[in-house]
Amino acid sequence: MDKIRMTTPIVEMDGDEMTRILWKMIKDILILPYIDLKTEYYDLGLENRNNTDDQVTIDSANATLKYGVAVKCATITPNQARMSEYNLKQMWKSPNGTIRSILDGTVFRAPILVKGIIPYVNNWTKPITIARHAYGDVYKNVEIKVPGKGSAYLVFEGEDGTSIKEKIHDFDGKGILQGIHNTDKSISSFARACFNYAVDTRQDLWFSSKDTISKKYDHTFKDIFQEIYDTEYKAKFEELGIEYFYTLIDDAVARVIRSEGGFIWACKNYDGDVMSDMVATAYGDLSMMTSVLVSPSGVYEYEAAHGTVQRHYYKHLKGEETSTNSIATIFAWTGALRKRGELDGISELVLFADKLEKACIKTVEDGKMTKSLSLISTCKDPVILNSEDFIKAIGDTFKTL
Repeated sequence: MDKIRMTTPIVEMDGDEMTRILWKMIKDILILPYIDLKTEYYDLGLENRNNTDDQVTIDSANATLKYGVAVKCATITPNQARMSEYNLKQMWKSPNGTIRSILDGTVFRAPILVKGIIPYVNNWTKPITIARHAYGDVYKNVEIKVPGKGSAYLVFEGEDGTSIKEKIHDFDGKGILQGIHNTDKSISSFARACFNYAVDTRQDLWFSSKDTISKKYDHTFKDIFQEIYDTEYKAKFEELGIEYFYTLIDDAVARVIRSEGGFIWACKNYDGDVMSDMVATAYGDLSMMTSVLVSPSGVYEYEAAHGTVQRHYYKHLKGEETSTNSIATIFAWTGALRKRGELDGISELVLFADKLEKACIKTVEDGKMTKSLSLISTCKDPVILNSEDFIKAIGDTFKTL
C-alpha cells in the first residue's frame, strides 16, 4: 500500500541507552513501513551533547519552535558517575530542563489504561492527568557550597536603581545554598494552559502548592491562578459544570488518594516531577504514561515519562536478552504524528496514530506483554516477550485492525 505522506517535518530528538535501541526498533517496525516519515533529526545522546557543548539540545528546542511538533527519546541527565563513564567536559544540565525552558510550557502526563492492569489505589477508576509547570524552580537553580563561616544574602538590583537585600542565613560553618526563580509571565502561561486543557477535556482542575510556608514564591502562583480564573475562565467552567480549586499540596495528596480520578492536578515544576512518577507507578508502571509539553505559542513536544532504562541497556551490551516495555515511547511517536496530522490536515496520519495506540493496548489485553507488565497484570498465563518481539507483536496486531 502507498505510504502516508507528510508535508511538514517533525523534530526528532534521539536519546540514550535502552530507549535509544527501542527508538530505532519502533521506527523500523511500526512507522517507516507505513509513513513516508519526514523529520529534522537531532542526536541528543549524551556523547553528542558533550561533543557539541550541549548546543545540539538548544538547536533541537529552537527547531521545535520553528516546526511546532517534536518527539523526544529519553535522555541521560548526568551525575558524577556519568562524568567518568562518558568522560564529560562538564556535568551538563537536564536536556528536558533546557528544552522546557526555551519552549516555556506545561507538561501534561496521563496514564495509559489497560484492562487487566489494576491500579494499586483501588478507587482510581479514571485517569489522573498531572499538569507540570515546565519552567524554573530547581531546574534553573544556582547553587553554592558554602566553604565556611559567613553570611548569605538574597539580592535584587533593578535597572531603575531598585535594590532589595534580604539575609538568608548566618553560617557558623560549612553548608549549602540554592537560589531559584520564576516569572509572572511563565506562571500565567502555565495557568492558562491548565485552564484551557480543563475546558478542552471537560475535567475539574486542582492546583496545589505550599503558600502557607512560601508566602511570596508559592503564594504568587496561587494569586496568578486565581486572578486568571476569575477574569477569564470562571464563566466557562460554570457553563461546563467543571470546577477549579486551590489547596495545599499535602491536602491535595490526601484528596488524590481518596479520589476516583478523572481530573487534572496542576503542580509546580518539582512537585509535578515527583507526583507524576507517583501517579504513573500507582496506576501500574512508569512505562505506561503519556507526556506532552504544550507551550503558550501552540508548540508540542511529546516524550516518554520514564528514563533511559540503564539496567536493560547494560544487559543489551552484554548480548543478554531484555524485556523492555516500549509503549510510552510508542505513544510519544503517535502523539507527535497525530498532532502533525491535525495541524497539517492529514487525516490519514491521525487515523494511523489512533490505530497504533489501539494495537498497543490490544496486544497487552490479549496477553502478550513484557516482563514488567506481566508482574502487574491479572492476565492468566501471559506470553512474556523480549523487547523486539513485543514491538513485532504490536505490529502484528496493527495489521489486524
